[in-house]
Amino acid sequence: MFAFWFAIPFWQRVLGALMLGILAGVVLGETATVFKPLGTLFINAIRMLVVPLVFFALITSITSLADNQKMGKLAGKTIGLFLFTAFIASLIGLTVGSLMNWGDALQLTASEVRERTIPPVADVITGLIPTNPVAALVNGNVLQIIVFASLVGIAINVVGEKADPMKKLVHAGTEIMYQITRMVMQLTPFGVFGLMAWAVGSFGLATLLPLSQFIIAIYIACFIHIIVVYGGLVKLFGGMGMRQFFKAVLPAQLVAYSSASSYGTLPVTHKVVTEDLKVSKNYASFVLPLGATINMDGCGGIFPAIAAIFIAHIYGIPLDALDYVLITGTATLASLGTAGVPGTAMVMLTVTLSVVGLPLEGIAFIAAVDRIIDMMRTATNVTGDTMVALVVGRSEGLVDENSEPVTVISASN
Repeated sequence: MFAFWFAIPFWQRVLGALMLGILAGVVLGETATVFKPLGTLFINAIRMLVVPLVFFALITSITSLADNQKMGKLAGKTIGLFLFTAFIASLIGLTVGSLMNWGDALQLTASEVRERTIPPVADVITGLIPTNPVAALVNGNVLQIIVFASLVGIAINVVGEKADPMKKLVHAGTEIMYQITRMVMQLTPFGVFGLMAWAVGSFGLATLLPLSQFIIAIYIACFIHIIVVYGGLVKLFGGMGMRQFFKAVLPAQLVAYSSASSYGTLPVTHKVVTEDLKVSKNYASFVLPLGATINMDGCGGIFPAIAAIFIAHIYGIPLDALDYVLITGTATLASLGTAGVPGTAMVMLTVTLSVVGLPLEGIAFIAAVDRIIDMMRTATNVTGDTMVALVVGRSEGLVDENSEPVTVISASN
């Protein structure tokens, strides 16, 4: 039985759960609310992951940069460009999300209403430093956890060999959390079924309209980011025309879109970057795996920004200027801890929603269409990896500009 279940592709299981949840809601009506605890279980499991995953993954990302001190300057430029594009991606996400006409077809009430107080800007800034790191971890204060984890990672790099045991412990903890994340993600079909059955049973088929609008918003934002931001940076600093660049990276984009995996696309991305864009193999071997781990403009920038606005709308929660600032900052920093494995984008969305006090149960609606979204998110991420490899590589003389790129347009290569 279990072999049959796991033989079905994950996205098909989630899509099937979505369809069954809709059917159950239509047939059973309000009686379908009996399935809501399945969704609650799923949300609680995701909440369980957030604090340890962010803590371990962020430290691991920072400490991995110190493996070769000679790469310091190159790593600095690479990370700086990753963060810059992530920041722009979150702004694009906020802009597109704010301009969308979401309509009022779906209006939900949060099971847990949080007190929304607007603290002074000075309190927000001083509140970034935890007076008690343990309390920050216990209370799930994500911004304080990010700051503390960053300091721990930097300190491990400065201490050097004496801190190797701690470094190994943190890296092992990160791998353990990734594995637990994969395990928790197996609950997604059950959570989607429970919450969709409850939503359709309680509010009718009008529930589905906002989901299609959400998908459209993600795709629009990703296309803008790929063409305008990535294309513009390539034209200005990459020494290559936009058309030539996009033609060269098309194989990687196609594989990324179809597989929805940054890591799974690495072989094709490496081939494109080294053979077609003529970037040094040594630098490509550094920037591409790093990009698959921390360059998540689609998952960590665009996606949580639009999702936060979408969830705030369907729950009737107004967002103010400070909320937008927090969403932008958190989405940018969250991209550092969003690894290229299935499911972690959803966990990082939890980080953003927690910071601005939005109901986490809204995640289940997005999870229902996550596969369609994830394909575009991943294509965006991989395109960003190739752009950074070209732009930074050219700035450091690591691109062979004397030979013409030989473009391969077959995804099978």
